Amino acid sequence: MTDTTTKTAEPITIKKYANRRLYNTGTSTYVTLEDLAAMVKTGEDFVVYDAKTGEDITRSVLAQIIFEQENKEGQNLLPIAFLRQLIRFYGDSMQMLVPRYLEVSLDSLTREQEKFRQQMAQAFGGSPFGALEETVRRNMEMFERAFAMFTPFARRESQNAGGAPEPDKPAAKSGGEIDDLKRELDEMRRKVDKLTGGND
Repeated sequence: MTDTTTKTAEPITIKKYANRRLYNTGTSTYVTLEDLAAMVKTGEDFVVYDAKTGEDITRSVLAQIIFEQENKEGQNLLPIAFLRQLIRFYGDSMQMLVPRYLEVSLDSLTREQEKFRQQMAQAFGGSPFGALEETVRRNMEMFERAFAMFTPFARRESQNAGGAPEPDKPAAKSGGEIDDLKRELDEMRRKVDKLTGGND
């Protein structure tokens, strides 16, 4: 894609036609999902509309971009355990909290990314994942507190029944999820070690 796009205050409108072609109304050119991915990376904001119905299909197109990226060799960002857990949240009472939790987590990671990059560059001097693990732990604690706000009756009933073991169950579950995340981080650490070892 030629670098003819310019950052504007208003999102660029992309129209998707029945033949699956995407048309950038800002540059008056047809674009691909790769082009849209490049626009996202450079901070270009856009919305995608179905050319026939006028329906906003931005979410599904962005999801399609992620799907395409995940299918590229060595491009995987979404661990299998994460994908399975995400699927479990659909239709669950927690579903309404998940988007905000993910937004907060990614915002935190974005703010800390330069620090993480420096720690990755100094991988020989220690674990670059310590700060990331701490961020995940803090986010999980915040998520659990938010969930507790939405389940006051269940918590009160368990306390009234004198069922002391009951409140431990969610903690055990979240602890298991943290363990899953730590296993994923360990796997990433092994890959980094293998890469850095191969550069010696």
